[in-house]
Amino acid sequence: MKLIKNGIILTAETEFEGDILVDGEVIRAVGRGLDGLADDIIDASGKYIFPGGVDEHTHFGSFGGRLFETTEAAAVGGTTTVVDFAPQDKGDSLGAAIEKHAARAAGVSCVDFGFHSMVMDMQADTADQLKELPEHGVSCVKMFMAYKGTPFYMEDASILKVMNESRRHGITMMVHAENPDMISFYTERLKAEGRLEPISHAFSRPPVTEEEAVRHAIVMARVAEAPLFIVHVSTRGAMEAIRDAYAGGQSVYGETCTHYLVLDTSFLALPDFEGAKYVCAPPLRTREHQQALWEGIDKGWLNAVSSDHCALAGGFETKKEGLGDFTKIPNGIPGVQNRISVLWSQGVAKGRISKQRFVDLIATAPAKNSGLAKKGQIAPGFDADFVIFDPGYRGIMTQKDNLEGIGYGAFEGFEMIGRPEQVFLRGMLIAENGRFTGRKGCGRRIFAKPYAAAYDHYRSEPL
Repeated sequence: MKLIKNGIILTAETEFEGDILVDGEVIRAVGRGLDGLADDIIDASGKYIFPGGVDEHTHFGSFGGRLFETTEAAAVGGTTTVVDFAPQDKGDSLGAAIEKHAARAAGVSCVDFGFHSMVMDMQADTADQLKELPEHGVSCVKMFMAYKGTPFYMEDASILKVMNESRRHGITMMVHAENPDMISFYTERLKAEGRLEPISHAFSRPPVTEEEAVRHAIVMARVAEAPLFIVHVSTRGAMEAIRDAYAGGQSVYGETCTHYLVLDTSFLALPDFEGAKYVCAPPLRTREHQQALWEGIDKGWLNAVSSDHCALAGGFETKKEGLGDFTKIPNGIPGVQNRISVLWSQGVAKGRISKQRFVDLIATAPAKNSGLAKKGQIAPGFDADFVIFDPGYRGIMTQKDNLEGIGYGAFEGFEMIGRPEQVFLRGMLIAENGRFTGRKGCGRRIFAKPYAAAYDHYRSEPL
C-alpha cells in the first residue's frame, strides 16, 4: 500500500494536515498514524493535497476538437477525469452515439473519462432513448438553443419534450443558451456594415442574447417540471437569472469556464487575426462581467468551473478559415491543461476564492453534477485521484510547456502561482512537474449514476 504523508489536505469543506493511505486504486483511509500499513511512503510536507480535477465540460472530437490522444495535457494540469460531450451523427441513437465516442477514447485517453449525451438528431423515439442513457453510464443530456441551421440547433418543442422525459429517468438537462434569432439579426447588421474582423464575433452575440435565452430556458424547465443546468455562463445577467431562479425554489444550476474569468474582449481585438484564436460561443465579455462571475463562483451561484476545452484540429490554420468573415471562424478555445492553474493563480492566490471553494469548483461539484460517485473527493472508498501541489512554485504559462497539441494556448504569458508537483490517477503517478509520466491510454471509462446533483433539491412545481 502507498502512504502520502504530512501533506495539507484540502477538501471542499476544510483543510488539515494528514496522511492518505492508498490500497491499489482506492483510498483506504485518511488520518494519522498509518505508517505501519504502507510499504511505499511519499513525504508531502509543505505541500497541499487536493482531489484530482474533474473537468465536466470538454470537447475531444466534437466541434472539430482534437481527440483523446491529447489528454496528457489534462493530466499534467491536475485533471484526472474529463466528461466529454458525445456528438450524435444523423441516424444514430443516443446510445449508439455514446458507444461510438467511447471507442475513440478507449486505450487512448491518459485520464479517466465519462460522457454527456448531445441531442443533434431529434428522432421519433428520442424520448424513449433517454431512458436508456443510464445503461451507457450517462446522467446528463445537452441541447442547443443556438447554431440555427446546423444539426446542433433544437427548437423549443423538442427541448421541452426532452426536458420532460429526462426528469422521468433522473437525467440532468443541460442547455447551451443563446438566442439564435437575435444573433442572426446582429450578424446581418454587422456584415452589412462591413465589420468582419474577429471582434465582431462578440458584437454579434452581445450579453442580451445569452441572458434572454437563459431566462427562456428557465421558464421552459419550469413548464416541464425539470431540473436544469446552464453550461458556460459568461454574463452577469445570466448568472443572476440562475441565482434568482434557485433562490425562488427552482432546481436551476450553472457553471462558468476558465476563459470567461480571465480573458476579455480585448483578446478578440488582437492584430494579425490573432483574435480569432479566442473565438468561442458565448463570446468573451468585458471585465465587468468577469467581476460578476468571480462573485458568482465565490458565493456558489455558479457551482463549477470547466474548461469547455475545444482544441481545434489544425490549430490556427483552422481558425484562418474565417479570414475576412468572422462568421466562418470555427468556435473553440483550448484550456484543459491550465484550468486548475488559472483558478488557483487568479482565484486563490489573489484572494478571490478560498481554497475550499477552489476544490469544490474544480473537482467535488463537477463530479456531483455529472453523477460520478467515486470521483472528486479525498475520502475512504473514493478513487485514489489526487494532486500534490507545490504552492511555492512560480512560473509563466507558455506554449513550450503546453501539450494540447495545436501550437498555441489560450493563457500564454499568464503567471503561474503554484503547480501540480505530482498527479495520481487511481493510485498511479501519471504526471510530475509538468511532464506526463504515465502510460498512454491508462484512462478508464467511468459510468455515471442518474439523479445527479441537480436533483438534490428538486421538486416538481409547474407554472
